[in-house]
Amino acid sequence: MPATFYVGIVIGFLFASLVGLVCFLLWRQRYTKAIRKDAVERSQAVTAGKVHEQLVPYLPDFQFNPKDARFLGSPVDLVVFDGLDEGQVRRVVFLEVKTGASALTERQRQVRDVIKAHEVVWDELRVARFSTDDGVTSL
Repeated sequence: MPATFYVGIVIGFLFASLVGLVCFLLWRQRYTKAIRKDAVERSQAVTAGKVHEQLVPYLPDFQFNPKDARFLGSPVDLVVFDGLDEGQVRRVVFLEVKTGASALTERQRQVRDVIKAHEVVWDELRVARFSTDDGVTSL
C-alpha cells in the first residue's frame, strides 16, 4: 500500500476525532446550561416556598388568628396556639406549609407520626440562679 493511503487514513481519523470532539463540547455546553437552568429554577422554588411559609398566617385562607402562629421553619413550619390571643388556648397545632406537589420529608413524616400517636410531652427546665463575687445575680 502506498504511503499516501496511510496518510489519508490518519488524516481521516484526525478529522473524525476533531468533529467528535466539537460535537461533544457543544453537547456538554448545552447540557451544562440545562443543568444550571434547572438548578436556578429549583433554588427559586425553594426560596419562594420559604417566603410563602412566613406569609401564610397573613393570607385570607389561613384558618387561625395570625397572632397565634409562631414560625419554626424546621422540621415543622408553624406552631399555632389556637386561641392564645383571646386568652384561652384551645389546642396546639403543628402546621406544615406545602406548595404544589411537594411531599413531606422523612423527618416531617416522623414528627407527624409522633404527634398523631399522642407522644407529645410537656416538660420544664429550671435553671438555677447563682450569685457572683460582686453580688450580681445571673443565670
